Parts: sequence; C-alpha cells; structure tokens
Amino acid sequence: DVIQTELMQILSIVAMEKPRSMKAEDIRNEKVRVLRSILPIKTEDVVIGQYVGDKFSTDPERRKGYLDDEGVPKDSTTPTYAQVVLSINNERWAGVPFILRKALNEKKIEIRIQFHDVPGGIFDEDIRRNNPNGRLARNELVIRFQPDEVICLKINIKRPGEMDFSIEEANTDLTHDSRHGVGETPDRHGRLILDAFMGPQLNFVCPDELPEYGVFSIQYLIKLTIKKYQSFHMNLVVLIYIKHSKQQLNMVIFIKGLI
Repeated sequence: DVIQTELMQILSIVAMEKPRSMKAEDIRNEKVRVLRSILPIKTEDVVIGQYVGDKFSTDPERRKGYLDDEGVPKDSTTPTYAQVVLSINNERWAGVPFILRKALNEKKIEIRIQFHDVPGGIFDEDIRRNNPNGRLARNELVIRFQPDEVICLKINIKRPGEMDFSIEEANTDLTHDSRHGVGETPDRHGRLILDAFMGPQLNFVCPDELPEYGVFSIQYLIKLTIKKYQSFHMNLVVLIYIKHSKQQLNMVIFIKGLI
C-alpha cells in the first residue's frame, strides 16, 4: 500500500522533468508523464523478507520476530519487508534503478540519491590500500522527511593530516534548521487540510495519476513472489527485527545486482 501510493508519489516528484511553471496542473502533468514511462515490473524486480527476533539482544521485545506474535501461524510466509526496483524508460533515467523499500529498522521516510562512480578513478590504488572493502562509498544526497527534516550531502574527501591520499566520507549539513533555527512546520496531514481550505491542489493526487498506480499492482506482484518462493521451496530473506544492519540491507540490494 505504502509503496504503491506514498513512495510512488515521492518517486514521481524526484524523477519528473522541469514543469512549465509552479502551477499545480503543470507539476501534476509532469508527474503523470514520468509515471507512464516506468517499465512493467516483473517478479524478479521484487524482493520480500520477514523479520526474525534478535536472539543475542537483552531486550525481550527485540528477541521476538514476526512469527512470535500472538495469532501468527508458525509457518506463515507473510512478508514484513518489501523492496521493488523500478526502471524508467526515458533519456534521463535510462539504466538508473529506483529502489523502493518499506518496513526498515528505523521509522523514517527519506530519499537517497547516489551519484555514479567515475570510471578510471585516480585514487583507485589508495582506495584499495586504505579501505577495508576495497571500494569507495558513492557520493550521496540524502533528503529526509520524517521524523525530522534533514538535507545532507555525503561526499568523499582527503583525510586531513594524512601524507598520502587517504579518502574518508564526510557529511555536509544542508538542513534549514541548522541555519535558520527550528521552526514550526505543519505535518503532512495538517498541510493537506490547510490546502483543502486554501484551494491549491499541488499536494493532491489528480485523476490522471490514479490509473497509473493501478498499472503497477505492486501488491499483486508481491503475492506472486510469495508463490514463486513457495514453489521453489525458497525462504524469505531473513532480516533481524529492529537491529538489522546496513550490511543486511546491502545484501538485499545485492540480490538484484545493484551493488
């Protein structure tokens, strides 16, 4: 539900071309145009998982997984995590994967835009010598909506004071609150109620968008993926409840060959 509605809204805003103006109609037209350019999703584009308890945790709640909840059958294959990889068939986004994920270990909504690696990097030898995994993290723009509004740019810089070209990751804080102070910003529901009274339609889904969401039928694809797993006697991707690490999430993406 969340992937098919809220996350698709975010995707359309990130991927749309520049509208003719800031009028609601022009912006919504561009959103519809990019939604219509999304290629059909296959079951191979869907990864589903189920949370298990962290048996090493001292917190009783964290030791429980989905199957430990009262009323849940012990052989349930209901996914509690879903990842969908989308591709947009236009000149700007050809070959760029859009990864939508729901039910992570932290309650937040954010966009992570990773920049392409530069072929033939001049620091390759230093990277292999000074980085445990032998590769450099990609520069990344992070835009977070919840629980707090954050904008930061993660970039690779030369480690200060080192004689060689040791590279490390640094965060450049672009958050408005850090410059202008903390202000009162309406939450998403409050903003919609205000817009309903004031008249702007920019933050509402237009009738042309609704059929485009139906085309994807992501929920149906997740059900098909479950059946595929069952038919091949495959297990769901296991994710440790609350405490799963960045390495585990990278493993899920690695299944799709994206890292």
